[in-house]
Amino acid sequence: MIYIQQLRERYQLTIGYLGTIVIGIGIALLIPLLIVPIYKGEVEQIKYFLIPSVFSIVLGYIIRKANLDKEATLTLHEGGVIVVFAWFITIIISATPFILSGQLNFTQAMFESVSGWTTTGLSVVDVTKTPNTFLLWRSIMQFLGGAGLAVVMLSAIIGPHGLGLYNAEGRSDKLLPDVAKSTKLIMTIYLSYIVAGIVLYIIAGMNWFDAINHAIAALSTGGFSTKVDSIGEFNSVAIELITIVLMFLGTINFAAHFLLLKGEIKRFFKIGEIRFMFFILSLAIPITIVIALLGIYNTLGKTIRVGVFELVSALSTTGFSTVGYEGWPSFAIFIMIALMIIGGGAGSTAGGLKQYRVYIMLKSLIWNLKGYLVPRNTVRQEYVIRPEGKYYVPKKHIVEITAFATIYFIVYVIGVLIMLAYGFPLQESMFEFASTLGTVGLSVGITSPDTPVLILWSQILGMMLGRLEFFVFFFAGVKIIRDTKLMATSFKR
Repeated sequence: MIYIQQLRERYQLTIGYLGTIVIGIGIALLIPLLIVPIYKGEVEQIKYFLIPSVFSIVLGYIIRKANLDKEATLTLHEGGVIVVFAWFITIIISATPFILSGQLNFTQAMFESVSGWTTTGLSVVDVTKTPNTFLLWRSIMQFLGGAGLAVVMLSAIIGPHGLGLYNAEGRSDKLLPDVAKSTKLIMTIYLSYIVAGIVLYIIAGMNWFDAINHAIAALSTGGFSTKVDSIGEFNSVAIELITIVLMFLGTINFAAHFLLLKGEIKRFFKIGEIRFMFFILSLAIPITIVIALLGIYNTLGKTIRVGVFELVSALSTTGFSTVGYEGWPSFAIFIMIALMIIGGGAGSTAGGLKQYRVYIMLKSLIWNLKGYLVPRNTVRQEYVIRPEGKYYVPKKHIVEITAFATIYFIVYVIGVLIMLAYGFPLQESMFEFASTLGTVGLSVGITSPDTPVLILWSQILGMMLGRLEFFVFFFAGVKIIRDTKLMATSFKR
């Protein structure tokens, strides 16, 4: 009975922290209203944000007040429960403005909200008809989702108690010993890059509104654009170069950024994942340009511009584009699919399988092959270089990564099969669901306002799994079911 009582107290603590996050979402909903004095024609949009905002703040306050008497350290599993519930609540509340305004139906609004918070960038809205307040709201979702919803809204508030929450969000990049300080440092780095991106975009010729939205979307590797043709709308080499730099910054582990800011350039370029990223691009870009893209565009310069931009966008899981993919050979499409599956850096705003995992799997293959060439009794300690230094890789770590990759590909195959069942071609289905699961946002046309409801919901689930990763859902689900049974059994007694 003592354990059951403690369990109930822990769930009260969890629910109380959820209240804090709900308050945070309510405050975030007010941010798009800051531009209403500039776009005075959008005054009527205020109510669509104000209603869910007030509801969230009041509800969050009530939940927090009723359940959070004191703060305590969170375990990893408790952090997982908060993260999963926080994401579901946040997505529903964030979709409300689209529903209240009548711009999207429930499924479409949920899709847009999930795409925003998971920093995917696939969209079912018509940006030419969507009010600026809603376009800015999409970018705000990507900003907060990229930094880590629960990490931003809770870890900075509850300090060292948020370690379980920090890890449950998929964060292994503790820059400093204290979680709160790490979170604040991440946000400082994040905001500094965004401000720099906005300034550079304006200098390059963007207006201030487009600059804000594209800087946020590029760094969060989100890819929501205010233009129908994405970055291609501007047809500017300078804007493309700025975007490439921001996409690179967004896909790099925050702990690696910390090394750069400390001036430890040599240590930065010794990181295995960083070297692997540059190796992939140095191999994929020239091969794709030479084999597949030459002859499609008018000049060699245009071909190189397109090849570099699109492949960086795919690997970084940003989803910005400068061209459509009609007429692209299957070889180029295959390379894009492979890069979207690999994805960005661990501990970054990017999605995908993650470069670190792929790097470890390839290294383990090489280590195994080497094992056949050395005497049996030889003791070897294999390691990789991570931002914090040498990491000696235990077999358990490799097994966990392999298990994750297996689950990832099973989900990917299921998603592709659903699209095939609706009559979409294999190549397009593979591309679209690789983009969905990798939270990339590039599309060959399957995702649209007319997309069948089941496909949209399969993409919603795919984006959620891709962003939060499978084990968080698994552990949180197992904990909730097990604890519910225990408390139910106790209640009957």
